[in-house]
Amino acid sequence: MHFPVSGVDVFPLIPPLVAFAVSSVTSPAGVSGAFLLLPFQVSVLGFTSPAVSPTNLIYNIVAIPGGLARFIREGRMAWPLTWVIILGTLPGVFGGAWLRIRYFLDPRLFKFFVGLVLLYLGVRLLYETTGRYLKSKDQSKALEKKFKERIRQIKAEEHARLASGLPKEAVVKTKKVSLAKIEYEFWGETFSFSTLTIFLLALAVGLVGGIYGIGGGAIIAPFCVSILGLPVYTVAGAALAGTFLTSIAGVAFYAALAFTPLGMQNAVSPDWALGALFGIGGFLGTYCGAYLQKYLQERLIRGVLGIIVTGLAVNYVVQYFL
Repeated sequence: MHFPVSGVDVFPLIPPLVAFAVSSVTSPAGVSGAFLLLPFQVSVLGFTSPAVSPTNLIYNIVAIPGGLARFIREGRMAWPLTWVIILGTLPGVFGGAWLRIRYFLDPRLFKFFVGLVLLYLGVRLLYETTGRYLKSKDQSKALEKKFKERIRQIKAEEHARLASGLPKEAVVKTKKVSLAKIEYEFWGETFSFSTLTIFLLALAVGLVGGIYGIGGGAIIAPFCVSILGLPVYTVAGAALAGTFLTSIAGVAFYAALAFTPLGMQNAVSPDWALGALFGIGGFLGTYCGAYLQKYLQERLIRGVLGIIVTGLAVNYVVQYFL
């Protein structure tokens, strides 16, 4: 099948199948999988024009509602965190979109930039699986211990049948919201963070996400988990919600840029058909991933994601110097 906007020729079942596989693995960590689909489009499909960024954002728009709906229904949404992320990433993604078509038109330079972003994410995620890191996070250890005890309990009750994962009472309860600090409770543990810190981080992440075409969730989720010490079970939904809304804004901005002199000189209009195909697979994948999250230990989620991300990053950075 030929996609005239992007110039890509690919069997129509491949995009949704690839997106399903990617999003099923990444969505438990609060990441839609767009950061892995972009390298696939660039390296495998040969889609290297600036239009690949908004096309990737279309994937987010179609894919994320599946997983987001389950996180909301099961009470694993930290809403104050969600809104701060959205308010910060929205202006950032606009600036990133402009930088993409102004300074990152060269596919080789763009892939190098992508590689650096992925390298940071991958190394950070792998570090978070080490014993040294886990020992320094008392609250993470407490949640991990409760998770393991829950699995042992259910397995004993159901004679080694599949454990039911997180219990129904493991929901997010907001305790305090102010311009200085946000605090919430999850499964008997209290977590807090600086409102300004998250806002400034989201602003920077939105800038990078606008360039890369990922919405920012792939960067902000690891930061919230590793630096702020928030549990991935509560960060995942917030990161996906932020990515969803900023992706809508990003696509709209790229579409508007297509009518400007700068946009007319470069291919910036998204490939809606290709993005939708990826999105269909991603919708099913994020829904499955959100369901699977409550059966997976946090350390496993980080480890799998870290290995995938680091491998891609090293490949892209090395290619730049060859």
